[in-house]
Amino acid sequence: MKRGLAFLLCLLSLAAVACAGEFTDSEPESVYEFSSTQVSQTSEILISAVGDVTLGGNMRGNPSSNIYTKALSAHDGDLSYFFANVAEIFAADDLTLVNFEGVLTNSTAVPGNKQENEFLFRAPPEHVEVLTSGSVEAVALENNHVMDFGETGYADTVATLEDAGIVYASEDSMGVYNAGGVSIALLAYQTFNDAYERLSEEMPMDVAAAKANYDVVIVSFHWGNEMDYAPHERQIALGRLAVDSGADLVLGHHSHRVNPIELYKGKYIVYSLGNFVFSGNSQPSDMDTFIFQQKMIVSGDGVTDGGFRIIPCSISSVTGENGKKSGENDFAATPFAPGSEAAQRVIDKMLENSSGLEYAVESYPTEWQ
Repeated sequence: MKRGLAFLLCLLSLAAVACAGEFTDSEPESVYEFSSTQVSQTSEILISAVGDVTLGGNMRGNPSSNIYTKALSAHDGDLSYFFANVAEIFAADDLTLVNFEGVLTNSTAVPGNKQENEFLFRAPPEHVEVLTSGSVEAVALENNHVMDFGETGYADTVATLEDAGIVYASEDSMGVYNAGGVSIALLAYQTFNDAYERLSEEMPMDVAAAKANYDVVIVSFHWGNEMDYAPHERQIALGRLAVDSGADLVLGHHSHRVNPIELYKGKYIVYSLGNFVFSGNSQPSDMDTFIFQQKMIVSGDGVTDGGFRIIPCSISSVTGENGKKSGENDFAATPFAPGSEAAQRVIDKMLENSSGLEYAVESYPTEWQ
């Protein structure tokens, strides 16, 4: 959200808290205490979240012959193809949130600070249908590729998402989605240019202000190092700070690898969702990914956990069907067969890389408990 608005809302919410005598000397459940949520009755909502969605392929070469264009042509231009194997899952939830890593524009102007970049991702605005046909309701729009085609490309992307009815969140624009009477605030940040210290000061105000006005707060971070299978200390601190400040769910991406999940003070921190529909590479060395789903119980007393599960997937239908870790990427994210060795491989990977996390979940259920 706009920094001034966030600060004003935060001051108002903190003033209300102070007058009510909510602060105590005992260890707080969070940095800030909050009044009851906006809903008047108990509701259960189902959230789905996935990682990087990159459409259009790399525009550094010939756009008419890049890997994304070839895959689309092979399926007669059917834009629903990319999410076809997961659309039914997303249609059954209340909110599907993805990290949209690219631009929806016809502009070809590359800004000066991107001239030397190896990868530039762009798809025509009409390709927003990939998202709508896949039952994607919201996107995190704060990452290192949203400015690949400058301010014009970014403005086109925002306008296209808005016209399609897709909510977006960036550091300067909080997204709000209503799911059956439950208001959900979406915040998004990226940590490039060593922004951890700055965000540690500014993000808590944004989160607290959002929590004072909306039932559920979900925070997305584009953070960490590429190819890492576990978060580093600064990610861990920032993720927990978001929860301390009022976040009900923290989602991470950027590493292109799945990372473990923590349950910290009753809230999940999903450190990396990996890739999902990812046209940035024709054959990544690790194509495993997952869908994170959580049931939230929302009432006047706040938000409580109704359970989570993951759905192990591959970013390609080819490897989704043959169970391989790597192979041809056709950009059609596909769940692995339940109980398969491939599905267990995703789970084992997350368990094996959780040893440094104090609050790591002990298991990764693939069915509702």
